[in-house]
Amino acid sequence: MDDYPLLNLFWTMLELFLFIIWFFLLFKIITDIFRSHDMGGWGKAGWTIFVVLLPFLGVFVYLIARGSSMGQRDLEQARQADEAFQAYIRKAAASEGTAGAAGAGGGTGGHVQELSKLADLKAAGSISEEEFQQAKAKLLA
Repeated sequence: MDDYPLLNLFWTMLELFLFIIWFFLLFKIITDIFRSHDMGGWGKAGWTIFVVLLPFLGVFVYLIARGSSMGQRDLEQARQADEAFQAYIRKAAASEGTAGAAGAGGGTGGHVQELSKLADLKAAGSISEEEFQQAKAKLLA
């Protein structure tokens, strides 16, 4: 290590970092090529061959030609993933609520509905405050 100056170590680390970044960019572009819906099969094949055979030039030309639409596809994919996640949450909450309301016992959605009914009964004067507190304690136990 005595014959390898600090500046050479810095340049080696920089080259390694740039090489790793370039590989990341190459894989990102290849996935973007196959994810793109506005290109046909021949266009995808052509871009893939161009990026693989002339890697540096292919990556830079792809970024210049299709870089802005690449960001739009990323945003669209993130939006679709978020919508799917929200739909899953709504579905899980609905199934939990119906299980609790059906008497299965575990769902917080059923408890909320029952408490709402109890509050409505109390507000209408059908049950007293004491009966409301007893029913609420029984429900939450």
